[in-house]
Amino acid sequence: MAKRLSGKEVADELTVRSQARAEALRKRGVTPALAIVRMGERPGDLSYERGAVKRAEKTGIEVKKFVLDEDIPQEDLLEIIDRINEDESIDGVLMLRPFPPQIDEALACERLSPAKDMDGITSGSMAGVFMDTGRGYPPCTAEACMAILDHYGVDLKGKKVTVMGRSLVIGKPVAMMALKRNATVTMLHSKTDREDFARAGQRADVVIAAIGRAKMIGADKLGEEQIILDVGINVDQEGNLCGDVDYDEAEQRAAMITPVPGGVGSVTTAVLMKHVLDAAESRR
Repeated sequence: MAKRLSGKEVADELTVRSQARAEALRKRGVTPALAIVRMGERPGDLSYERGAVKRAEKTGIEVKKFVLDEDIPQEDLLEIIDRINEDESIDGVLMLRPFPPQIDEALACERLSPAKDMDGITSGSMAGVFMDTGRGYPPCTAEACMAILDHYGVDLKGKKVTVMGRSLVIGKPVAMMALKRNATVTMLHSKTDREDFARAGQRADVVIAAIGRAKMIGADKLGEEQIILDVGINVDQEGNLCGDVDYDEAEQRAAMITPVPGGVGSVTTAVLMKHVLDAAESRR
């Protein structure tokens, strides 16, 4: 039976550290602040926003909401991003995506200053991850995976890490972060040959699943005594939240595994607050 890797435990530890940092900033007369930009009322966006606001309140970070109409013209959004970039009281920005169809998402993301990009959506932030320059901030979910491994004492040096998924949100950046820790990384995706996919999954020491398909990763794609980080957030046929990994099958074989919900997703807002504090300390 696998050890359950609790995201709440990791998030709580990160939050305690962040509280001390926020208090130190306030003693210097600095109030760290996060801007949240949301267009429309999508349930997923509202849920993430609530979680971020709650974590910010617990940490001691001010939140400034920019709640915009779903049909906002692109030029109006760009003007708001410009204002946020210039506002010295705002240390970091979270723009909830995907954007409405009338918005050129690439253009809007590039308009944001990398120094205020808390979730790795600008090319400047991605360059920092891929070139290891220290510029910008990686996507919160990718860093949350690393935070979980750190918390539970998993050293990636020399380990075989299989990343299932190649998105810029998680797959590609988390692969780069694992490489930085001297892991040997294999990246799989939806077009990988089935047999190759299964073999790479079975021989891994650590599996990071970010395909985006409910319970796609079953026992046939996994080995024994692995560490499994399930990044997926899906809804199964019964209407229940689940990950990309078939938890019931994997739990019997793995050494450690994150649940869904209660795993990687629970850590992302704590990482977001860490990024805001990093930005506040570097700027003010």
